[in-house]
Amino acid sequence: MRLFLAINLPQTIKKGLADLQQEIKNSFPMEAADAVAKWVIPANLHLTLLFLGEVGDKEMPFLIKAVETAVKNIPPIVLHLNKICYGPTKKIPPQFIWVKIAPNQILQKICKELGSVRNQVPYNAGRAFVGHITLARVKEWVWKKIDPEEQPEIAQEIDLKFTARHIEIMQSQLKRIGPEYTILQSFPLKGLVRP
Repeated sequence: MRLFLAINLPQTIKKGLADLQQEIKNSFPMEAADAVAKWVIPANLHLTLLFLGEVGDKEMPFLIKAVETAVKNIPPIVLHLNKICYGPTKKIPPQFIWVKIAPNQILQKICKELGSVRNQVPYNAGRAFVGHITLARVKEWVWKKIDPEEQPEIAQEIDLKFTARHIEIMQSQLKRIGPEYTILQSFPLKGLVRP
């Protein structure tokens, strides 16, 4: 199974991000708006905390126990979505259109605690955690065809907040129409909400 750990978004936030996606699409030249990127459908918007890659059925009990242990003392957390930008930073052409998450000590602590999960399952090591939600994956070959003067500058400050109350083990199944995500296990964050 192809797995990752994530925070899912409330419907109100998904709706707000869907509106922003449309606004960004409209900033591209008409003929490139749909072709320039693979837009994430609003139902699939989430914050990935740790991508695990392929995990076998035999590792699942260890994974569940490791995540349970990692988040047992973590309170619900208020997350602030504060910027839309191309990502990764300084990469030309860009690979993604992102919504960035404002720096947050509790979120960093969650990611650090989830690092212990790496010892329980074969882990697909990657880059350091950068808090973001992917709105779209930019198609490099289409991007390069757009006149540089028509490549929109999408960077903008935004102000969306929500309280994350669960960490979830998610399964990603790649299908012809796009990925399909399923929650396999949900772990509540307990205690008083922390900003």
